[in-house]
Amino acid sequence: MDFERLNSDIKEMRRRNRSLGLTVGALAVGHVVALIVILNLIGTVRTVIVPPSIDKSFWVSRDKASSEYLEQMGSFIAWLVLDVTPSSIDWKKGVLLGYVEPGQYGALKTRQEVEAERLKRINASTLFMPQQLVPSEDAQTVVVRGRLRTLVNGFETGNDLKAYLVEFSFNGARMHLKTFKELPNAN
Repeated sequence: MDFERLNSDIKEMRRRNRSLGLTVGALAVGHVVALIVILNLIGTVRTVIVPPSIDKSFWVSRDKASSEYLEQMGSFIAWLVLDVTPSSIDWKKGVLLGYVEPGQYGALKTRQEVEAERLKRINASTLFMPQQLVPSEDAQTVVVRGRLRTLVNGFETGNDLKAYLVEFSFNGARMHLKTFKELPNAN
């Protein structure tokens, strides 16, 4: 037996085992890093949702939307609720109820039906001209300020500065109207 040859073979095998061990270790670290990156990406996926009309680019994540999206949806909801005539209120009510949060559906439907009946009875129209939109990404709300003109039988009976709070919620990656109410002291 050649002791020196056996010794060099053992040293060669140890060197190979060390390099293979380092390679396996590097692969394991790579897997752990990939797993961490994947876990961080799971909750931050942004879904592109198209609002009724697109004026600006925006983003929507699992439970929040950007200010631009809130502005567009807030002005759309304000148009559905406040810019109505006796002939348009019924179909606008139907469109609006498609965006309402399930828990608020009954109350908002009743409110819109009462308002529709009142508008038809006195032959009134309301025209809302938004002047300012103030979104809040944290609260997922928009304050819509503007002029609300009221016409009864074609004669203007009111032209007031008003502010409305439009609050949204997310359910199943879909935005729902949670609250629409007038704010006191619009000035």
